[in-house]
Amino acid sequence: MALTSPSPAASTTPAGSAASRFAPGRSRDIVCLGRLAVDLYAQQVGARLEDVASFAKYLGGSSANIAFGCARLGLNSAMLARVGDDHMGRFLTETLTHEGCDVSHVRIDRERLTALVLLGLKDRDTFPLIFYRENCADMAVDEHDFDEAFIASSKSLLITGTHFSTEQVNRTSMRALEFARRNDVRTVLDIDYRPVLWGLAGKADGETRFVANDGVTAHLQRILPQFDLIIGTEEEFRIAGGGASPIEALAAVREVTQATLVLKRGPLGCQIIDRAVPVSLDDLPVQRGVEVDVLNVLGAGDAFASGFLSGWLRDHPFDACARAANASGALVVSRHGCAPAMPTPAELDYFLREAKVDPQRMRRPDRDATLARLHRVSPARTPRDEVLGFAFDHRNQFFELAQQTGAHPARISTLKSLFVEAVAQTEDALNLHGRVAVLIDDRYGEDALNAATGRGWWIGRPVELPGSLPLVFDHGRSIGTTLASWPREHVVKCLVQYHPDEAFEQRLEQESQLRALYDATQASGHELLLEVIPPKHMPVATGTDSADTVYRALKRLYNIGIYPEWWKLEAMDAAQWRAIDALIAERDPYCRGVVLLGLSASIEQLTEGFRAAAHASSCRGFTVGRTIFHEPSRAWLAGEIGDDDLVMRVRHAFETLIAAWRDTRSQRDATDPAATHPTAVHQEQAA
Repeated sequence: MALTSPSPAASTTPAGSAASRFAPGRSRDIVCLGRLAVDLYAQQVGARLEDVASFAKYLGGSSANIAFGCARLGLNSAMLARVGDDHMGRFLTETLTHEGCDVSHVRIDRERLTALVLLGLKDRDTFPLIFYRENCADMAVDEHDFDEAFIASSKSLLITGTHFSTEQVNRTSMRALEFARRNDVRTVLDIDYRPVLWGLAGKADGETRFVANDGVTAHLQRILPQFDLIIGTEEEFRIAGGGASPIEALAAVREVTQATLVLKRGPLGCQIIDRAVPVSLDDLPVQRGVEVDVLNVLGAGDAFASGFLSGWLRDHPFDACARAANASGALVVSRHGCAPAMPTPAELDYFLREAKVDPQRMRRPDRDATLARLHRVSPARTPRDEVLGFAFDHRNQFFELAQQTGAHPARISTLKSLFVEAVAQTEDALNLHGRVAVLIDDRYGEDALNAATGRGWWIGRPVELPGSLPLVFDHGRSIGTTLASWPREHVVKCLVQYHPDEAFEQRLEQESQLRALYDATQASGHELLLEVIPPKHMPVATGTDSADTVYRALKRLYNIGIYPEWWKLEAMDAAQWRAIDALIAERDPYCRGVVLLGLSASIEQLTEGFRAAAHASSCRGFTVGRTIFHEPSRAWLAGEIGDDDLVMRVRHAFETLIAAWRDTRSQRDATDPAATHPTAVHQEQAA
């Protein structure tokens, strides 16, 4: 499976049109006003909510999901809401920011908590849902939380139905609509009818989607004339129109608004009414989508809206808008969660293309390996164009140092915590925020790991049993169980002594272990770093032909379907780097890159390796260990130096390597300015 970068069809450039739907010169595509909450999705599919044992935490709330989905599809989206001054509120704003959504108008409410939702997946038709929204932050959004200029900066304003359900949010939404209508901002209503949020169902009955109510219908009909685009299911149009049937409801809606009406029909697709409502739904063309097996309908409507808006806001014709909407909804119903299940342009391109060729295979998009990989690697990721790493994940080497110096092994934990302090000082001194990396184990470095986590560092954490050949995992074969407790920001690092020509039985065992590890990281969401070192007892070929050992090792792993985000390799000559660059560009354009390992090389030897890698487009930096820590650690464990001297010596060695790395890169850039341009290997980071 070789992945390609998104096609030009995924461009964020609006389609050229002489008759655009939108006012020119707007800095934002869409402002989304409405619910912003945390979704806790049951991880046990098929269980009653009473029996669920664990939950996955996602961004949620209809408006927030749409803002997230629009951003993922390349639109400039902004969220208008409130969150509490709490951990969950910060999670929501950080998640939106990471996806590229503007959160400048997500206000912090210091009197209320962030809203919360519990969701279960009992079967294809049963999705128990409980809203914890009593006096929550997003229902306190106020008309003073934004000004006219903010609304006027956007092509469009989207509001979801819940934010007309109380006096407070109704007043706020109407003020936003007033600003929009006055400034030629197109307005969108996602009806998003939840009876429980209108006080029409029991507090624990979030699953019920329809309760007829004349008061709600009358209230909505007073609002409908303010909108240019209205999206809803048959039940949602029934509450908006009040008719006994969908066609009667649509006719009633048309009496009060000339908006474009988008009727979601679930697996059938959708129907779009841009003029008079016909006598029968059968008189309307159906924009059909790809039929898929349903895992979870929750959030599919938000995905549909995101897909539709991704075309509508680019002035695409309605059939293209519907195609993107139906495909987005189909992908989300086949996945766990809503916001994180939203597709990227690359996913939509692939899904629609493959569904056209083999629709039956695409009934289970969750089982398609290429689509799963695209969903993992094509969304926005934290840029890592330069990795300046200190590796102290070694276990045997530190134990041996403790034995040699007569130190108690318990002191190794303190030593590694001091290393974290040294790295933090280097980060501040050299202004390396976003570029620092560490490799830390959990045998002696648990305290150091905890101290490093949450700083924005690139953190690698080993899983291999040191020295094992064939590969054995440090905590047993059930590697997925091990990763379940790891913070998502930790990168899974695995050193494997691997040679493409080793004995068949050993190679098969090694590859089986690596495949299990790769599958586990795909499920857990952690990035994977494979450190490939040919065993010392086997010959290592040199040169640029097919006999090159490291090149052939990587090619073999690609051939068996293993695509790590990162490779960690020994220093090579320039010709070998050119071959590695070409291989990665051909086989995995989404690869994050290569980092250099150090072994026990001197700083001078490492500098030579840096020079050889200077023109390698795939090489992002280094993660070096013993060259930095060995002598200071021996002296500290022996009691010859104190904590401050240790930190000073480690910093000196680390910062010397950083200077050497940057010096070789600056020399390269001076002689080859084109080398600074983004390559195919990391175009997604530049985007």
